[in-house]
Amino acid sequence: MSSILRNVRINGRQIQVRVEQNGSDWRIEAGNGARNASVVEVEPGVYSILLDGRSYEVRASELDIAVEDPREPRKSSGLAGLEGRQTLRAPMPGKVVRILVKEGDAIERGQGLVVIEAMKMQNELKSPKAGRVVSISAAEGAAVAAAEVLAVVE
Repeated sequence: MSSILRNVRINGRQIQVRVEQNGSDWRIEAGNGARNASVVEVEPGVYSILLDGRSYEVRASELDIAVEDPREPRKSSGLAGLEGRQTLRAPMPGKVVRILVKEGDAIERGQGLVVIEAMKMQNELKSPKAGRVVSISAAEGAAVAAAEVLAVVE
């Protein structure tokens, strides 16, 4: 069994995490007891981790590990951190059902941009800020992975 103790940034918070791997079995301990996890490398240095029924994206390099849950609020204020370019990412794997805007469209904060179907539910993904749609990288009918970039707003 291989065991690693690392400092990890989770949604901006620094904690110490112990990860143990025994073949395809993984156990993760972050100070609140060890729990089993499913770990899949989705691309080099990017992992999808299923832990307690929640999916997390983990980006790891030799020196840094960052875990982001796309459903977690980023800042305590609803408008904090919304300066500059914002990237809209898929919160879960699914299928793009509709694209509600075009590149170059002026949009309002909270306006629907893309509709994704996942587990037979349609989810309208909304703009985090008012601005202009810089790019749409999703296509109607296309399958998307969790955390895949769908649109960019400036």
